[in-house]
Amino acid sequence: MRSPEAGKTGAGKRYGCLDSLRGAALCSMILYHALWDLVYIFNVNINWYSEGPGYVWQQSICWTFIFLSGFCQPLGSRQIRRGLVVFGAGMLIWLVTALFMPEQTIRFGVLTLIGSSMVITALLKRAGLKINTRAGFICSVALFLLTRNVNTGSLGFESLNIAVLPDRLYRNDFTAWLGFPGEGFSSADYFSLVPWFFLFSSGYFLCVAMKERGLLRKLPDISLPPLNFMGKHSLGIYMIHQPLIYFILTLYFAF
Repeated sequence: MRSPEAGKTGAGKRYGCLDSLRGAALCSMILYHALWDLVYIFNVNINWYSEGPGYVWQQSICWTFIFLSGFCQPLGSRQIRRGLVVFGAGMLIWLVTALFMPEQTIRFGVLTLIGSSMVITALLKRAGLKINTRAGFICSVALFLLTRNVNTGSLGFESLNIAVLPDRLYRNDFTAWLGFPGEGFSSADYFSLVPWFFLFSSGYFLCVAMKERGLLRKLPDISLPPLNFMGKHSLGIYMIHQPLIYFILTLYFAF
């Protein structure tokens, strides 16, 4: 889930702390997915994983990746091109899972969401749209909290539902990409534009605000080689980690 030129400034400087954070989140994700395979494919009973603790863990991973991707967006070049690469990787995962794991097909997964968000923000910037960074950050956070439950038919956050949305919004794959999945839609990893684009944009506006105020240079200069390496190559690692985990676990349970 690597952002375009993630962790770089326009001058080519990398922020090691961003790569390290991404690498740490990637380690957490790999462990989470290993347990997911154990529970849902190999039928290993891990009670806490399917309950509240597992859900909080899963949310911490996706929140970190999406927010960091938004934060790194203003730091890179060729943003549209890199966004299309990430989006294409998400579509490839959709195709492969549909062919080989139809019961666990990933439609509009996290890579599709991040790639879409990267392209949208880059196009809006190219169009000359200017938004006050403080207002943009506050509105993005507020909209994310307000729309967190749109996938299930309402405005609100988690157990707090504020208003029920009309059924006519929930129709087809296009509305599912936006955040309004129609009846019968399913995905093993679903991240729609609404609400998740607002989490991405909150990271984006925070980074721009810090750049404007010269605060990026105050980010800690952390050098943790293994985590930095994983952070720099997170897209490739993301693409191969699940097949590799599945292969290893299949060999383990076969003997």
